[in-house]
Amino acid sequence: MSKWLLPENLADILPAEARRIEELRRELLDLYRSHGFELVAPPLVEYLDSLLSGSGSDLNLRTCKLVDQLSGRTLGVRADITPQVSRIDAHLLNRTGVTRLCYCGTVLHARPADLLSDRELLQIGAEVFGHEGVEADIQIIQMALESVQRAGVPRPRLDLGHPGIFRAIVAADPALAEIEAELSECVAAKDQSGIQALCAQAGQVRGDLVEALLTLPGLYGGVSVLERALRSLPSLPAIQKAVHDMQTLIQALPDYDFSVDLADIGTGYAYHTGVVFAVYAQGWHNAVVRGGRYDGVGKAFGRARPATGFSLDLRKLSSGLEPAPLATAIQAPWGTDAALIQAIRKLREAGEIVVQVLPGQSHSLDEFNIDRELVLSNGRWQVESVV
Repeated sequence: MSKWLLPENLADILPAEARRIEELRRELLDLYRSHGFELVAPPLVEYLDSLLSGSGSDLNLRTCKLVDQLSGRTLGVRADITPQVSRIDAHLLNRTGVTRLCYCGTVLHARPADLLSDRELLQIGAEVFGHEGVEADIQIIQMALESVQRAGVPRPRLDLGHPGIFRAIVAADPALAEIEAELSECVAAKDQSGIQALCAQAGQVRGDLVEALLTLPGLYGGVSVLERALRSLPSLPAIQKAVHDMQTLIQALPDYDFSVDLADIGTGYAYHTGVVFAVYAQGWHNAVVRGGRYDGVGKAFGRARPATGFSLDLRKLSSGLEPAPLATAIQAPWGTDAALIQAIRKLREAGEIVVQVLPGQSHSLDEFNIDRELVLSNGRWQVESVV
């Protein structure tokens, strides 16, 4: 095997792309700070039981494990930063009231999410803790949309779901609670025959609840789906509240295109409890941003706090954008002359990129366009255009 080969679904990021990703990271973190979000930086590796607290089996399958040589305990390389930020809010900051946190860091997946996905992601996101109203969801979605717009994503589209609707139906009959995990997979896959088979195996399940489960996969499309849901689903308080929250959210964001999918019950990480959303755009094979409400994840760390947030992969976001334009730069000759060094320093302090060429060396650049050069003219170092 060639030593330069990388494992499947892992890739190097070359200069021009790496620069664009870094610029996106800086711009988005500055955006979140302007909204009052504080930056945190959890560790790449944690004890496995802490890393997976409050999450589903899918996150466990995507987490790479190793043994800590100091303690002998099993460690996990994080596959998602959201549970870590929840731990920081619940256990370390321990604040009352609303806390807004943001983050950016590498995550590693033991297996890719799909055939076109990488296993190493640069995850950036923002979370609001301590407010259970839909207002926090609206604020988070506004920031998610502004994030992709700042990056230059054209015409983003929002897709809304709410796992609380499915869970309200399941909670209404103990027989359904025993098969919740299998049912959730069938509902998410819009597999009506699978839903029927599972309900039949479960025994005497209320007929109206079986009908509701079979109806869920068909409740997708435009915002009118929510009115259909109120007419066709059982009049359970949790369902009515979920639909009302989604309607309030849509009314608060009139400038965006929405679709609704009530069979979307969140990611396989299984910590979402309220409104979930995904941002789609032409040029990306999957959602650019995912997020939603995940109340109670902090319970494993001693405090069950309401929470909502979003995250995205900067590497995936960058890969779908138009190629970044080359940055203009100035070429300077090699030398230790004090006047030359001073001229180069002043140019760099003014924000110019100055590439000082080493003696006898040519250079090849992917990121810069050398359109000017620093030359000695009449005893002074001056910048002239490259002919």
